[in-house]
Amino acid sequence: MSSWKFILLLALFGASFFNWGCSARDKGNFDLVWSDEFDYEGLPDETKWNYDTVGNSYGWGNNELQYYTVRDKKNAWVDGEYLHISAVREKLDDFNYTSARLTTKEKGDWLYGRMEIRAQVPGGRGIWPAIWMLPTDWEYGGWPESGEIDIMEHVGYDPDSIHTTVHTGAFNHGIGTQKGKATYVPDCEEAFYVYAIEWNEEKIDFFIDDKLVFTFNNTKGGAPEWPFDKRFYLILNVAVGGNWGGLHGVDDSIFPATMRVDYVRIYQ
Repeated sequence: MSSWKFILLLALFGASFFNWGCSARDKGNFDLVWSDEFDYEGLPDETKWNYDTVGNSYGWGNNELQYYTVRDKKNAWVDGEYLHISAVREKLDDFNYTSARLTTKEKGDWLYGRMEIRAQVPGGRGIWPAIWMLPTDWEYGGWPESGEIDIMEHVGYDPDSIHTTVHTGAFNHGIGTQKGKATYVPDCEEAFYVYAIEWNEEKIDFFIDDKLVFTFNNTKGGAPEWPFDKRFYLILNVAVGGNWGGLHGVDDSIFPATMRVDYVRIYQ
């Protein structure tokens, strides 16, 4: 072999080895501790998922329009391949829409790790799907003092963007100081993407298909700025309307509007 070919091969091998060895996202530094592959049929696995309905009576603090149901296959079901969470236009009590909000609270609660969810989001004006985390124990007080981690949010009137955000006592949308980023993902309503965070005591990194899109660093300013030293649980939901999702109204022709989730994997 000529010397230049040997040098080229060595360079290529060295680059590949470096990338493989140094990327936390190859999960070599993590162990899988919790997952749902949705390789079954019927309702979501109740050993892993809860139905959250407590905010139906007050619009979840965001003036949302949906009524979240419990064990209703119109709103949440698994088909052997995907979890479907579907917002449906239907009359129920004083509501015109139903949907589902699934949580892992007390069935999956974590301090630090890699949270990885592969999903396809619905679109249309007025829809608001989200993959996010809230504190299990609210040790620093109510929202936003104990924190919120928005792994993925999408508002249908902004069809080519995915939003990644954190909220704390010092940084939150209530006072216009939230920290986050909108990332251009033009086919997010047609394609599946892996939405993930890697969270440790120093920072939270946000990824879309393993591309780093936003980092929130521990500012060392105490709980008002970094309440992320307590355990959090995962939430999957599809909201309708609300202060943000319904900013430009709701297009009733978009329903049913369904988020499909391929898997949820938690590594530590």
